[in-house]
Amino acid sequence: MSRISQKPLITVAGASSKQGRSVVAALLASDRYRVRALTRRTDSALMRQLAQQGAEIVLAPLHLGHQTELTAAMRGSHGAFLMTPPTMPVPPPSQPELALGRELADAAYAAGVQHIVWSGLENVEARTTGSIWVPHFTEKALVEEHIRALPVRSSFIYLAFFYSNFLEYYVPQRNSDGSLTFAIYLPPDVSMPFVDPLTAAGPVVLEIFDHSEEYTGKALPVIGEILTAQQMVETFVRVTGQKARYASAYTRDELLQHFPAFGANEYLVRELVGMVEYAVGYGYYAPQRDLEWSRKTDPNALNWEQFLQRSEWQGELMSYGVPPESTQPV
Repeated sequence: MSRISQKPLITVAGASSKQGRSVVAALLASDRYRVRALTRRTDSALMRQLAQQGAEIVLAPLHLGHQTELTAAMRGSHGAFLMTPPTMPVPPPSQPELALGRELADAAYAAGVQHIVWSGLENVEARTTGSIWVPHFTEKALVEEHIRALPVRSSFIYLAFFYSNFLEYYVPQRNSDGSLTFAIYLPPDVSMPFVDPLTAAGPVVLEIFDHSEEYTGKALPVIGEILTAQQMVETFVRVTGQKARYASAYTRDELLQHFPAFGANEYLVRELVGMVEYAVGYGYYAPQRDLEWSRKTDPNALNWEQFLQRSEWQGELMSYGVPPESTQPV
């Protein structure tokens, strides 16, 4: 057998996502694993780039009802990094993210995967005794429960709020005098964890697969920096030299004042408001979580200042994470 074929094969679901790309890059850079990248489009610029780096590209869309194809796509894999794509909230009792996550997990188990790493979050329903509705947190947590019940080794990562939210969804508004208004979904002085998923997910997943037994059953936060909304604005001003001020988009009325387009989907508004009410009222992470682990594991994880310097972002809307040479959506 060749040296390459002797390396354990890791399948990465959602390889074109920020987390997925980070995991593919870290595993390949380690030279200790083969990587199979699952994607809905094998001909995208990003997938061609990953193929050039050594990844095996396999068509396997992350949509409900494709368990047979997903099982076939994961067959022969030692490990799998699983995640669900962004899912628009729908009226209860439907739980589409939970259904897809279970299907992914069952496909991995059926394929003979020995170690699943799931990208999850806290169970908001359980932590708030049902008083706050945040399905994209809770459904991921329920998928974790399902995975833990399977006879397969498993580990879990919980990524913090993304820095890139401000580049893609909560973009600052340019005022007539050229200054920027940062309408942020958090109160000004409440510390919250943030992270760059494109650079932080990969190193910690690599660590988990490298030390599989040590991390079996563990649920691990992934954090770049813990800071306040006001500190984020002040750091932006210092790095870019631009004038900017904080404005609150924490309450429902404030959110819709600054981002009226969100109002087209009432359930999206409910979830966004619920998410930040949960984070402020209960803490983004449960009290027992190790908030230092990921930064000890990956000392190079970007803080907000480093993220701004690396991205060279000046406050404009960006399609975050797409390679500069890419001329088509991925």
